[in-house]
Amino acid sequence: MADNDAPAGNVPSDKSNASSENAIEISIDALASDVQESLSLTKRQKFWETQPVGQFKDLGDTSLPEGPIQQPTPLSEVKQEPYNLPSAYELVTCDLDSEKVCSEVYALLTNHYVEDDSRMFRLKYSKEFLRWALCPPGYFRSWHVGLRAKTSKELVAFISGIPAKIRIHDAVVQLAEINFLCVHKKLRSRRLAPVMIKEVSRRARMENIWQAAYTSSVVLPTPITTCQYWHRPLNLNKLIDVGFFRLGARMAFSRAIKLYKLPEQTTTPGFRKMEPHDVPAVTRLLRNYLKQFVLAPDFDEDGVEHWLLPKEDIMDAYVVESPESREITDFCSFYTFTWSILGSQDHSVLKVAYSYYNVSTKTPLVQLMSDALVVAKKKDLDVFKALDIMLNETFFSELRFSRADGKLNYYLFNYRLKHVLRSSEIGLMRFNGHMGLSREYLVRPNRNSDEEVIAI
Repeated sequence: MADNDAPAGNVPSDKSNASSENAIEISIDALASDVQESLSLTKRQKFWETQPVGQFKDLGDTSLPEGPIQQPTPLSEVKQEPYNLPSAYELVTCDLDSEKVCSEVYALLTNHYVEDDSRMFRLKYSKEFLRWALCPPGYFRSWHVGLRAKTSKELVAFISGIPAKIRIHDAVVQLAEINFLCVHKKLRSRRLAPVMIKEVSRRARMENIWQAAYTSSVVLPTPITTCQYWHRPLNLNKLIDVGFFRLGARMAFSRAIKLYKLPEQTTTPGFRKMEPHDVPAVTRLLRNYLKQFVLAPDFDEDGVEHWLLPKEDIMDAYVVESPESREITDFCSFYTFTWSILGSQDHSVLKVAYSYYNVSTKTPLVQLMSDALVVAKKKDLDVFKALDIMLNETFFSELRFSRADGKLNYYLFNYRLKHVLRSSEIGLMRFNGHMGLSREYLVRPNRNSDEEVIAI
């Protein structure tokens, strides 16, 4: 396990500190105990205690049923008007088809979304990435909620939702995936975030959607699981230069370069870039693969076409086509965005790949992911990151992934699970904005304020 005071990643002295064992199941009672010890009565999350989410006080109560916490009400009873705000602000719908509006959302997120505590890195999504992530088939423009200052018309806050079909055990639930909650740094004492969350929830209910999924690096009431970030250096020299990795005390730089060297070419016969005619086969593979997880998307071909077909500098997906039968037997994918590097005279951006969905039926998963690392390296990406969800942990050790201290909590809104899940039971990948660095680089929210209780 990485030292809590270590930087973003330590290059081990001779072998990866990844573990091939399954993640130890988290005790939700222990998690609650830790939270309650760290939060006094005056510092608890008062906003979330008013919401239909699992509450820490209910842990261990087996009489509570699994499923929706609150039942739907007639749409005529849903609040029809936006929530009240201080008179200086107004809620608006952000039309991402508008170049001007999309540029405003991009600027807000670029300057105010997620930055590490030491101000070394800041997330930087492209406008093309945002349009892709927020405009899937069947999306609701009204779920892209902005907050403007009435006088200046400046966009000072944003939150988004997109519709999704998610299978939870055997139930397929229509829900909203909530993401990109961002409030201008100068306004984070104004209690605007709870209003943004309530407003996007209201707009979801207007479409008869009553559940939601979201993630946060902060422990809120109540995680359904906590996942661990892992990362694998691709451009080790640059990562060391900018302070993302450091060498272990007994590790020579030449040894580290040799340790993390990748093959020049992919090794799997039939490994090629995914093409539009592969969508039906990839959909079948993905749907069959996701059946083994407790929480997973219910993908159809339209969803696979949108989320998995390659898009320059956004999504990379590769299939394995059998040279003999021409059958698509396996595929791997990763999405890409950049982090701004602050304070470095030699480097301005870090190019980061995030493992997405990977399905292995004929090709060993380690071999498939090794090929993914090779193509990511060829694309001049700097680091490859993954969560320990699905079967990802099975390739961490052999491919020399290192464990980060950064963790990601998964949550369901208005849906209760009786038992906490293992990270390996999660089949849902989200375009989260969390950096997954070690603790000294994580943003530490002010837990006295409901404004800082979430980084969705």
